Amino acid sequence: MQSPKDSPQAGRVPPLVPEAQPPVIGVPPPLAVGSAPPLPTELASKSSPMRQVLVILLSLCLGLFLADAVVSLADDSLILLFGTHLLTTVRGIVWLLAMLLAVVVYGLMGLTPMIPKRLFLPVTLFNPVATLVPIPLAIYFYSRFEQVVWVISLCQVVFGLGILFWVQGGFRLRWPLLSERWLGSRRFGWLNLAGFVVVNVCVALPVVIAYLAVCAAVAVGHFSEGFLALRPTGFTVQVRKYVRNDGKTIQLVPMAHIGEADFYRKLSQSFPTNAVILMEGVTDERNLLTNRITYKRMATSLGLTEQHEEFHPVRSKLVMADVDVEQFTTNTIGFLNLVMLIHGKGLNVETVLMALQYSPPPHFEEQLFDDLLGKRNQHLMGEIRARLSDSEQIIVPWGVAHMPGIAAEIQASGFRLDETRDYTVIRFRYKRTKAKSARRGAADS
Repeated sequence: MQSPKDSPQAGRVPPLVPEAQPPVIGVPPPLAVGSAPPLPTELASKSSPMRQVLVILLSLCLGLFLADAVVSLADDSLILLFGTHLLTTVRGIVWLLAMLLAVVVYGLMGLTPMIPKRLFLPVTLFNPVATLVPIPLAIYFYSRFEQVVWVISLCQVVFGLGILFWVQGGFRLRWPLLSERWLGSRRFGWLNLAGFVVVNVCVALPVVIAYLAVCAAVAVGHFSEGFLALRPTGFTVQVRKYVRNDGKTIQLVPMAHIGEADFYRKLSQSFPTNAVILMEGVTDERNLLTNRITYKRMATSLGLTEQHEEFHPVRSKLVMADVDVEQFTTNTIGFLNLVMLIHGKGLNVETVLMALQYSPPPHFEEQLFDDLLGKRNQHLMGEIRARLSDSEQIIVPWGVAHMPGIAAEIQASGFRLDETRDYTVIRFRYKRTKAKSARRGAADS
């Protein structure tokens, strides 16, 4: 009998069984810049028709945004360098298509979370924001606004190319421009829809309205040099009295063709009896205007009255101090006839077609302002100088647009501002509640 020590198996150790290694869970490498997020497995296996349509729609939106940017930059460059509007029509068409599709995509973002907002909120909001933001620049730097528009177009091109580089991982220009991997997985979410509605109705809309109101008030005050002001209660005009060292006075009274009846009555009663009033009113001795200049339709629709119906300063000497239509250019006369025809007949097929077919000649804007403001102001200043020799007080109740130029002329001739007074020419009529109306009626009784 062998002892364990003498056994041939003695001293042998059974081989060790290697431990089972735990499965290694692969960690996906970090995404490269510009690459799309990974597509979920269940979506990668089967792409729905809805997602395919959405990809095409978003790609078209991005493509039209880029096309609008390139055409706009080319058009603005031609205008800035050569003064030609060769691409303006094409630009308008492309811009309209891009805006329509942007509105559709913007609305879909409220309905479905699948659209990546970090990409398409900037794309859909670029043109509206680019339209609103430069308004103050257009007010204060109007003569250089072409350069401002060119810079905006350049920014749109750079921004659009940056978005394209991001979604495609480089400038590869493959179609569709957007991959399905950029789309979210949820088709609809109530929280997404509620947040979209709240942000647009309670935040964006009031901010835009307030911004436009402030810009309008700034523009009115700036271009009228303070003679006209836009306030929450309505439009007010500032009557200014200028005095010379010899005691002669000139009172500039900004007027409006339509306004509150009591505005015209108060002005008529405020004029002194020994003043000379230089009246505004273009004559037409040769009947060159085919349509009578009237503001009746506008006054009736706004609940106001025309100037000639209530403004009757009978206690002072009235002098007609305006020009005749004959002194205007033929282009200005034709434009006035077209405007008054549209105003008289309203917007219909005939007047809209006539407006669309009208093509102003080169430098028409300068010509129009020279006829309507420059020539008439020069004629008025001649009347003022002629009347100053035998008149102590001269009153000039002319349109607001004439006031800055006239004020500059009389101040250059030795007059200084002595007194101002504000009048409300148009009141904003806010709707009152029945309770307020009832309380006011009880108080009046």
